[in-house]
Amino acid sequence: MKSIYNLLKEEMRQHPAVRKSILANSQPWKRSHYIILSEIIRETLSGKEELRSDRKFELGTTISHITLQRFFENDYDNKTHNDLRFIKTLDKICIFLGFRDLNAYVAEVRDREKNHDNREKQLFEGLIYRYCQMNFELFKSFPDAKLEMLDDLIFEEAPFRERIRNYSQKLSERQLKLMITNNRSNYEIFDLEIISEEPDKVVVKTQEFWNLVFIAENSKEEFLINELNTQIYFIRKLGNTWKIWDNYNPNSGILNHEITKKPL
Repeated sequence: MKSIYNLLKEEMRQHPAVRKSILANSQPWKRSHYIILSEIIRETLSGKEELRSDRKFELGTTISHITLQRFFENDYDNKTHNDLRFIKTLDKICIFLGFRDLNAYVAEVRDREKNHDNREKQLFEGLIYRYCQMNFELFKSFPDAKLEMLDDLIFEEAPFRERIRNYSQKLSERQLKLMITNNRSNYEIFDLEIISEEPDKVVVKTQEFWNLVFIAENSKEEFLINELNTQIYFIRKLGNTWKIWDNYNPNSGILNHEITKKPL
């Protein structure tokens, strides 16, 4: 999460009263701009209910342009401030932004971050669950190998896509067909955990059980996969789109290996 100070700076720039003023198209701000900002804050705070009680005498309704310039131009990321005047200034900034005080603003930011984290977790979990579902549907399409099923889940240029294309071609050439009668083939995801997260890259670990029975149409010979393993998914963001980029599956080549051992 960005520091509270930097978030406050961003939100002050986006405040409707600021965006309607000359400050909206001015960058960087200079002394004269902070004088204007100080006046905008004074006018806004004068009408705030939070400052019509006894707190008005404690906090006041103004922030000097010097204080504002110091606040915007200093880097507070690695500093701790317990100075009472600084805390009062932050309270007034938060009231200007529409919050009761600094504590209310911090609580709101934490809720935002929590909701954002939950949405992203659901996004990545959903991506993996949908991939496993489509992968199973891909097996069911053999020997046709309808790779377009994965278009919304895996980037076309991803190395994972190329590996899927290669093994699908080999299995299709062998005329293998997935047996689904009486639920003979199935899969299950037991666990899913995000183990690394960056702005444009996420790593997800899963525990998966795959029970697949393929039959060669010409010989009726069966090939069985019955594996519980840990898989690692590498998810990337290109542009504004999240998709799977790569996958580590320790048993990814087991079916082709079994076919090689038992030529048709």
